[in-house]
Amino acid sequence: METIIKIACKDEKGLVHKITGILFEQLVNVTRTNEFVDEESDRFFMRISFTGLCDLALVQDQLYSILPEQAEVEIIPPKQKRVLILVTKEHHCLGELLIKYQYQDLNFKVEAVIGNHEDLAPLCQQFHVPFHFISAEGMDREAHEGLVNQQIAYYQPDLIVLAKYMRILTPQFSLKYIGKLINIHHSFLPAFIGARPYQQAFNRGVKIIGATAHFVTDDLDEGPIICQEIVPVNHTYSAKDMSKAGKDVEKIVLAKALRLVLEDRVFIHQNKTILFE
Repeated sequence: METIIKIACKDEKGLVHKITGILFEQLVNVTRTNEFVDEESDRFFMRISFTGLCDLALVQDQLYSILPEQAEVEIIPPKQKRVLILVTKEHHCLGELLIKYQYQDLNFKVEAVIGNHEDLAPLCQQFHVPFHFISAEGMDREAHEGLVNQQIAYYQPDLIVLAKYMRILTPQFSLKYIGKLINIHHSFLPAFIGARPYQQAFNRGVKIIGATAHFVTDDLDEGPIICQEIVPVNHTYSAKDMSKAGKDVEKIVLAKALRLVLEDRVFIHQNKTILFE
């Protein structure tokens, strides 16, 4: 199993040599390195994977000693990440993730599913995954999110996935889980944000539709984009046809985004992401 190191810092000459030199001294086997420099911000990003045993705390201290000031170093030992999924009524994205969990196509554990409707409880039962129904009827958003927060606190997930969770989150909720909250939006952002994007696309007469997986921020559908895909459409497609075609893209994009995050291949930089695929 591989350990991952993620580094973000001001760029300067010789960083790769210094960083890999520390790992060489620890006698570990570096299996892959990826680097990128954002020239506009003069920011250096590096992802390293390695095998072998070493003192991780010592490595972290040594890295900080040779990196520029205010460097960010994250050392991630191999482990299965815990994921909580939030849903409403649509099954396609949840079903895709449950299948990948059942057959271990992704290295994660679905701790539970929370739904604001009961429709998807039978699907979760088939996969022996706990389902918690938290109705939003007669409640304001803050009160409902308070109940959701209680379940999140109980499971302590590493990531929260909005698998077609059709509720607008409060800024307070979004900021509480910044960097841990992944959403699938059924359009090719930044086009057609908000509700009914397929109807918006149909009204505009687009020739492609798509899906976007992104981190959630307090700005609706404006968070850092992880990945996107598209499919062609034409004048014969109704808004309903576009919705049907889009569902296949949505589940693929969400699963891909989750894999990238689970494998620690994503850096958030300002309102963008750097991906080492």
